Amino acid sequence: MITRRALLGGAGGLGAAAAIGGAGYALVQHEVLPGRVRLDRALGRCGVAPEPPPRPVRIEFVTWRSARRRTAVTAAIIPPADGRSLRGLPVAVALHGTGHTATSLVASLNLHHHLPDAVANGGVPPFALVAVDGGKDSYWHPRADGDDPLGMVIEELLPRLRARGALTGRIGAIGWSMGGYGALGLARRLGAARTAAVVASSPALFSSYEDARSANRRAFDGRADYARNDVLASPEAFNGVPLRVDCGTSDPFAKAVRRFRDRVRPEGSMSGGCHDVAYWQRLLRPQLAFLGHHLAAR
Repeated sequence: MITRRALLGGAGGLGAAAAIGGAGYALVQHEVLPGRVRLDRALGRCGVAPEPPPRPVRIEFVTWRSARRRTAVTAAIIPPADGRSLRGLPVAVALHGTGHTATSLVASLNLHHHLPDAVANGGVPPFALVAVDGGKDSYWHPRADGDDPLGMVIEELLPRLRARGALTGRIGAIGWSMGGYGALGLARRLGAARTAAVVASSPALFSSYEDARSANRRAFDGRADYARNDVLASPEAFNGVPLRVDCGTSDPFAKAVRRFRDRVRPEGSMSGGCHDVAYWQRLLRPQLAFLGHHLAAR
């Protein structure tokens, strides 16, 4: 008898998949049985990250004591070309995933390589990409302890950028995993009038509070907190917001993301890939183009 433990157990899982034969393998493929993500990773289906484009731009780091987050935060400002100031540039805020910071997000995805290449060689209208610290597992919404990372973005980060001449009346947002969920939350909070475009890449969405608690006990402060911040429950909040949502078919959040896509009908796609930087970097060029063209159409 093949147990669930054997099916999920790395190399052992491959042996189990072979042992249960074609019928069991098909069940895993169609997510009737658990284990597809690990199976696809073991079979090499997650793909590899592309080589980053050459000639990265210099990143500017700005740190301040955040009243909204009650801690020091750092923003990483990526211009579309070296030496380009923020004056007259539209802005897209970049939100990181669980366990990351603004600095580690930029480094892991090579954003300082991809943005200038998209502008110089991809015909993308210039804009600034600004990553900022949101807390390792804040899930980008107000928390019971007073931490409010989106409040920090709206009330502290954007005014600082505006003071330097950036165009912040309508902004873009892009996020990955927890940050993808946060980008959707930012759109809900700002509304269509202030949101030029949003990209959610593999957003960490849950079908229920129980699913959220099982995946990350710190994601929400309780059932009521989850209900207040459930983007699946309020698809009308995205009316009028240019929205792109992408997710890999071998991603543990794929089921919930499909539900969201069915309700909201955003651009983007469900395509081959996993919940990793390889998938995210492969999609950066079209995602940056989506942001750039919508920001330019303001």
